[in-house]
Amino acid sequence: MDFTELLKTDVRQDGPLFEQIRVRMIDAVRAGDLPAGTRLPTVRELAGQLGLAVNTVARAYRELEAAGIVETRGRFGSFVASSDPVDAAMTVAASDFVAAARAVGLGRDDALRYLDAAFGTA
Repeated sequence: MDFTELLKTDVRQDGPLFEQIRVRMIDAVRAGDLPAGTRLPTVRELAGQLGLAVNTVARAYRELEAAGIVETRGRFGSFVASSDPVDAAMTVAASDFVAAARAVGLGRDDALRYLDAAFGTA
């Protein structure tokens, strides 16, 4: 599969290139263009296809893996995870939020007020 069009980046856009790759990959997964289990090119292969530095693509893969959207299976390569990327991303974000709330001594109700305020419903 050629990822050149699917993950096309634009150096004129605001934001880092790894973020463009990350967002486009999530969009492709959610649209069904990259179904669960799809084998992704190696970091070097994708960097070559997109004309980007290897470290740029590696950063995008790390971020996608941390969010549960991509899974690496050792020498077998990287694959689109079988879980919903939104579910995976929100699970990570919720865990981080709870950890931050607990670190400053907030309980559930106090922490939820911050979420309500962020959504503009407070």
